[in-house]
Amino acid sequence: MRQQKLYAGAKLRETRLRLSLTQKDFAAKLGVSLPYLNQMENNNRPVSTTVVLALAQEFGFDVTELSTGDAERMVSDMREALADPVFADDPPPLADLRLTASNAPALARAFLALHSAYRLSHERLASLDEALGREDARARPSPWDEVRDFFHYCDNYIDAVDRAAEHFASKGNDIDALAQNGLGEMGVSITTSQEGPLRRFEREHGTLHLSTRASPETRRFQMLLQLALLTQNALLEATLDLAKFQSEAARSIAKIGLANYFAGAAMMPYTRFQESAQALRHDLEVLAIRFGASIEQVCHRLATLQRPGAKGIPFFFVRVDQAGTITKRHSATRLQFARFGGACPLWNVHRAFETPGRFLRQLAETPDGVRYISLARDVSKPGGSFGAPVRRFAIALGCEVRHAGALVYADDLDISNARAYEPIGISCRICERTQCHQRSVPPLEGRLSIKPDERGVLPYEVG
Repeated sequence: MRQQKLYAGAKLRETRLRLSLTQKDFAAKLGVSLPYLNQMENNNRPVSTTVVLALAQEFGFDVTELSTGDAERMVSDMREALADPVFADDPPPLADLRLTASNAPALARAFLALHSAYRLSHERLASLDEALGREDARARPSPWDEVRDFFHYCDNYIDAVDRAAEHFASKGNDIDALAQNGLGEMGVSITTSQEGPLRRFEREHGTLHLSTRASPETRRFQMLLQLALLTQNALLEATLDLAKFQSEAARSIAKIGLANYFAGAAMMPYTRFQESAQALRHDLEVLAIRFGASIEQVCHRLATLQRPGAKGIPFFFVRVDQAGTITKRHSATRLQFARFGGACPLWNVHRAFETPGRFLRQLAETPDGVRYISLARDVSKPGGSFGAPVRRFAIALGCEVRHAGALVYADDLDISNARAYEPIGISCRICERTQCHQRSVPPLEGRLSIKPDERGVLPYEVG
């Protein structure tokens, strides 16, 4: 596979400004000329090996951050936005999108915000929303989408919250006892019952009610979540202040999300969990037993191990419902998920519903030639009584195949065989594959050939 050159001008410029260095001083420390640094910061030249080594040696910079971060996410998001039929049939080339994401990230974010506002307005019109014309009719992203994007662009890693949870968990080996003692110090008593929601906190009485219908790991998680809301409020509020959400609803949703983050990080403290994951070669079931967590909680935690200077394997994690709608998504890899609609139907996550209780493995290749190993499994959630509805989801966890040696699930897979990799994509409108039998709509970047006297798998051919 051809080695991809590394363009990271925005990250270089951001690093220099954070260090309060002029271009001249920064160039001297990196051992390059001033014109050469200027060209790298403007993405006219790729970052050289000399600069990568100097960043690590002079500044202790985690060089893996040069090839990750917002740029790839924004490129993927812009491609999906430009696949909207409202745009012309001749979209900007991929190279232009990469330049925009690298050189003008603020412009890219503004474009994505504008497109989201357009979609919201369009949906309001389609549903005959009577809000048009009111003072509060200005199109805004939904609070849920705003929070989702916040975590997405934070790499799903919140350093201050993560470290606070790790510090809390370091006080003992029994996380249940730590949670109960922590709540007790706040004057909170815990009761259990088969009735009511999974968690209900009566603030006036200082009573936390947990449902016995939930699994032990779920009750443990809910205890820690409530503890975070009570004992980490200042930290959560400070983090929310930095996020600058557009509505109180988004801020409230994000606060619960941060408390969820604390709970997961306390159950699976960063350093200890990462070391165990490496030693066990990421055996999800053994990790779940060792840390008293569910398979889904373990997968989600693995996708957050992005602490600067101590990063784990870059994983993607996604959860879908039976309709194929993505309900949770995160990717620390080059694979990004569709912001609107469902995931590629060729992906094994959709087949997990057919084989409950089993892990499905898949070797997959995206149109850009990157190869992945993907694990999928259903995560049904019973209602707890006869006749109660069962919530059915499927989750997938994966990484680039170059990390396969660190996964127990890859031991007997023929990763060197190119024919073993199934072709998958992100969204039909931006997928470049011309022979996909599962294509739902034509690709935006392809020319269609219609033959009235001939019909193949699709009613058109993509040129």
